[in-house]
Amino acid sequence: MTNGALAVLLLGGAVLAYGQLGTGLAAGETTVRTVTASRGSVVASVSASGAVASSKSRALSFGTSGTVEKIYVKAGDKVGKGDILARLDDDAAQESLAAAKAAYDSAVADGTGTAQLYSAYIKARNDYREARRTVAGTVLKAPFGGTVTAVNGSVGGTSGSGQSSGQSSDQTSGHSTGQAQTGSGSGSSGFIELADIGKLQLVGSFTESDAGKLKQGQTASITFDALPGVRATGKVTQIEPVAATSNNVVQYPVTVTFTEVPGQVRLGQTATVEVVVGQADDVVTVPSTAVSTSGGQTTVTLFKDGRQTRTPVEVGVQGATLTEIKSGVSEGDQIVPPAASTGTTTGGGIQRQFGGGGFPGGGAVRSGGGMLGGGQ
Repeated sequence: MTNGALAVLLLGGAVLAYGQLGTGLAAGETTVRTVTASRGSVVASVSASGAVASSKSRALSFGTSGTVEKIYVKAGDKVGKGDILARLDDDAAQESLAAAKAAYDSAVADGTGTAQLYSAYIKARNDYREARRTVAGTVLKAPFGGTVTAVNGSVGGTSGSGQSSGQSSDQTSGHSTGQAQTGSGSGSSGFIELADIGKLQLVGSFTESDAGKLKQGQTASITFDALPGVRATGKVTQIEPVAATSNNVVQYPVTVTFTEVPGQVRLGQTATVEVVVGQADDVVTVPSTAVSTSGGQTTVTLFKDGRQTRTPVEVGVQGATLTEIKSGVSEGDQIVPPAASTGTTTGGGIQRQFGGGGFPGGGAVRSGGGMLGGGQ
C-alpha cells in the first residue's frame, strides 16, 4: 500500500516536471520568418496620374470684335477642315472695306510718280488689306477636322474687343502656336474650342528620380479611374526640361501620346500612366522589402545554419515587389525580411530557434516537421 502510494506520487511529479519543461520551451521559443530566393522576372516601372486631353486642339476666336450673328455648331458636333463655325454681323466691316477699296483704286489710278503719290498709294493699299482682314475675321472656320468641345458665346453677344492675351494652342507639336487672336470675353479660352478626339495624350508629373529613368519613345500602359479593366497604350513623346516644384517636391511634366484609344475613353477623364523602365528575366530574385541600403552598401539578411548574417549583394533591376540579385545570394537561399506585423509568411517558411530552457543542445533549428542542427 505504501509502495503503491509512493509510485503514484513519483509519477505525478514527473508529469508536472514535464509540463513545466514544455511551458519553458514555449516561453523561450523565437520565431524567424524567412523567404526563399527564387528565379523569375523583375519589372521596374514608374507612374503618374493626369487627365486625358487631345494632342491636337485649338481655342478659336474671331479675328475682330463685333456682335455674334450666327453660330452653326454646338458642343459635340463633328466638323471638317474649313467648315464655318460662327459669324459676326459684318455690315460695318463691309462698308469699311468698300471705302478702302475705292481709296486704293484711286491711288492706283494716280500712280506713284512722286514721293507724295507713292506714300498715298502705300497707305491706301495697307488700309485696303486691313479692311479685307477685318471682313475675313468676322467668320470663324475650323482649321482642321475635329469635334467641338465647347462654345463659349451666344447669338447677340459680343465676340470681345481688342486682341486677346490668350494663344491658339496646337498641342500636336507640344507647344503654343503663338498666334494671338481676338478674345471671346472668356479669358484665354476661345469662342469655340475644337479638338481631334482621335489623337489623345496625357501629361503626368513624375518625380525627379522617376523622370530621370524616362526616355522618349518608351512604351506606356494607361488605365482609367472610371473605366475598370480598360487599358490603353501610349508612348513617351516629350519630357519637359524644366521642373515644377510643389510642396518642396520636384516634378517634371511628361507627355504620353496614346497609340491606341479605346472607344470608352473621353476627354478629361483621370488616368494613370505606367512606364516600364527596366526588366530582367530568369534571374535570382528576392522581395524588394528584404533589400536595404546604408552607407552606400546594399545588403540582405541570410539565414543559414541557424544564424542570421548581413550579406552584401549586387542588385540589378529593382521593382516594386521584387529585386534582381546579381551576386551575393543564390537561388534557394533563405532570406530574413523585415518583421511583419501580421506574421504572414511569403514564399518561405517559419524557422523556429530554441534557446534558454529548451531541449538539450540549444540552437537547434526545426524546419517544417524536421530538426536541423545540434539538437538531433
